[in-house]
This record gives sequence, structure tokens and C-alpha cells, in this order.
Amino acid sequence: MTLLKVPPHPEYPPEEGRYLRGNDHSPVAVVIVLNTEAERIPPVIEQLVRAGIESGAALSGTVQTENIGFEKIICNLVANPNIRYLVLGGPESEGHLTGEAMKALFAYGVDEKKRIIGTNAPHPFLYNIPLEFINRLRKQITLVDCQFQEEGIIRQAVWACYQEEPFEFRGYRLYDYGAYPEPPFAGKITWRVTQPWAEPKDEAERVAKQKALALIEKLKARGDQLRKEKER
Repeated sequence: MTLLKVPPHPEYPPEEGRYLRGNDHSPVAVVIVLNTEAERIPPVIEQLVRAGIESGAALSGTVQTENIGFEKIICNLVANPNIRYLVLGGPESEGHLTGEAMKALFAYGVDEKKRIIGTNAPHPFLYNIPLEFINRLRKQITLVDCQFQEEGIIRQAVWACYQEEPFEFRGYRLYDYGAYPEPPFAGKITWRVTQPWAEPKDEAERVAKQKALALIEKLKARGDQLRKEKER
């Protein structure tokens, strides 16, 4: 049987990030939790990322945060219907609980405020992307949990996702069953809410906040002008 493979969206992958791009027709992507500063990525994390792409993943990279980091991943994955699995690897991030939040997102989704359900991560909010992107992720893609495992397990997971017949792998039944039967989504992060807990509750509060911020900027500009006049 010939598997259905389709072209990704022309803008795929729409979001930039710390990832490598491989075969666009691959059924699997790999994401490795990064628990250090981006400027100090340890060799073991780099090896896990390379293992993903060398084994045939469509995308393989790192994720650091449980909010904007997830949003970028979601935008990239739903832009390619060929991707049906996401292999999660790497350590846990004590500050962000990134791995826990990723597993909770796939298991339980988000609430009406776009907060990931069932995680103790500090800021698991997906404010910057449409709810339909989140729902599409959970319909299109299966999470394969390989967190805390060595490089060889990541390679085996990617290989298993390529199989023509169902393959039992660590409790999962994996094989390539073709592209998701709906067109790819196109979209990037619309705006970056970095403190979602401080966001206005409705449009009236949003307008009031914008006016307050405008007033603050006006006062700052006036203060700068007065300081320059004094310095003359």
C-alpha cells in the first residue's frame, strides 16, 4: 500500500529555533529538553538532537520553556501533516518542568485560559497561538516518551515510527500510517505574552492597560526631556 505523503505548508517550518531540519516527509519529529542556558548546551544534548535528525526525523531540536518554546514547536508541527509522532527526550528542567508539561499537554490539553492541564510547571500558558493549533497538535501527533533515555533509544524510536507494519516499542504501537488527512495549518506566534498571569481579563482591561502604558511612556519621555534641559 502506498502511503499518503503531502507537501508541508510553503512557510514550513514557520518558527525559527534551535532545531535541525531533515526529511519533510518523515512521520516523526524529535524534541530534547534543554535544562541549561542556550549558550551552554552540553555535548550530550547536542548528540541527542543529532541522533534524531541522523535517524530520519523531520525536525530535531531542543525546547527550554513550557510556554513560548511549546508554541513554536506547535506552529512548526501543524504546518507539516506528514509528522505523526513527537519523540520527547533529554533530562528534566527543574525550573520549567518542561518534560512534565509536554506530557500533560498531550494527555489533558488546555483549559479555557489556554493553561496546560495537569502540570506543576510554573508558567504553562499557550496564549500566543490559536486554540485550533493546540487541538490539531493533539489530533495529528502522538507523543512518544523517551525522556531520560540514552541516544540509542532515541534512534530506535525514530526508526520504529518509520515502519510499514505496527511495531511494539516501549509500550507504544508505532508505524508510519501516512499524512494527517487535513491541510496544514499556517501561522506564527502572533504576539509574545511573557507574563500571562498579568494579562487583562477582557477587552476593557486591555484598553485600560494600553492607556496606562502609553501614559507611562509619555511621562518617561517628558522626564528624559527635563533631564536633558537641566544638563545644558
